[in-house]
Parts: sequence; C-alpha cells; structure tokens
Amino acid sequence: MTARPQDQKFAIRVLTPQLWPALEDLFGEKGAAAGCWCMYWRIGAGYRKQPADRNRSAFKTVMQRGPPPGLLAFEREKAVGWCQITPRSALPHLGRVWRLRAGDDVPVWSLSCLYIRIGYRRRGIATALIEGAVALAFKSGAPAVEAYPIDAELSPSASSTGYVSTFERMGFVRVPSQTRERPILRLTRTKTERAFEASPSASPPPPARNR
Repeated sequence: MTARPQDQKFAIRVLTPQLWPALEDLFGEKGAAAGCWCMYWRIGAGYRKQPADRNRSAFKTVMQRGPPPGLLAFEREKAVGWCQITPRSALPHLGRVWRLRAGDDVPVWSLSCLYIRIGYRRRGIATALIEGAVALAFKSGAPAVEAYPIDAELSPSASSTGYVSTFERMGFVRVPSQTRERPILRLTRTKTERAFEASPSASPPPPARNR
C-alpha cells in the first residue's frame, strides 16, 4: 500500500480539545449512532442505558485525558469524517464480543469506528482516515493495526467499522477469527511502515495527562 498524502482532498487531523466543537458538529444530536458517542467499544451496550449527553461527556473526558482517541477528516473547516484509533487495550468491550476476541497477545492498535457525514460518503474519506490512522499508530510504536469490518458480500448489515473490501485494498489481511462475515483484519508495521513515514498526520500523540 502506498500513501500519497499530497493527493488527499481532505485534511486529516488528530482530535484535540480545540477540535472538539468540530466533532460535536459532525456527530450531531444523535451522537453519530444512536447516542453512542464512540463509547460502545469502551463500555458495551451500556451506552444505551444512559442519556446521550452522558456518553458525550464520557468521551470528552477520554479526549481530554489523552492520548487523542482518533482522527477527524476536514473539507476546509468542516469536519466530514471520523475514525477511532487507539491501543486495543483501551477498548475492553472488544474482548467481550466472542467474534472479536484477541487470538494472540500482540499489542495491536484498533481502528474500531468509522463515521462519514451524510452527503460525503463514497468520496474517499474513509480511505484517507484509514491511511492517517495507520500512520499515527505506526509512528506511536504500534506493531500492527487491526480493524473489524463487515464483509458486505456475506452480510447485509450496515457498518460503522467499515467494509472488508476497503481494508483489503489497502493491504490488510485476515487473521484467525470466529466468523467470515465479521473478520479481524490486520496490517503489520514491518510490511508497510516506510510507506507512511511522510504522512502529515503521522506525528505521535502528546502524552496522556495525569489523572
């Protein structure tokens, strides 16, 4: 896979407190997905049992404590896409979903959520976010990046984690997992790190603030 940041039509930026209003505008009142506010992989279905405002506050706290939990895509000053990229260890609910349990002890980073603004889909934003996420993870020392997309050829489900075909085009490969419809895909650093060294979104995140 070859990253060509100069060809991207969208600016990819790490989520910081200064960009929080842009994330709020992107997610809207529904919090991107039924009030989730990107908390599902952190607390599981429990996000549905509390008001969306509480999920928003919880995710804002995650962002404020750092390191940044993901990336925003911008067209000019408007946020048009989001992806969560973080060490898998920060997303405990992944281990509670039988289909997505870790098959080894590699300290991977997880690209767990993708959200594109309505009206901006199928324009390459997801690809730009994935490239930026891989760059950020590798520059931060991740040995590999995992994704948990839907195989659209086998499942009619909608996906907030992307589609297998997108990731496979970018060099991700399947690792042993429980289902073909929802596989685990992985991109290892040793095969691709040089392709991302020049990415403008590849700078490592600042250290986490003390709690």
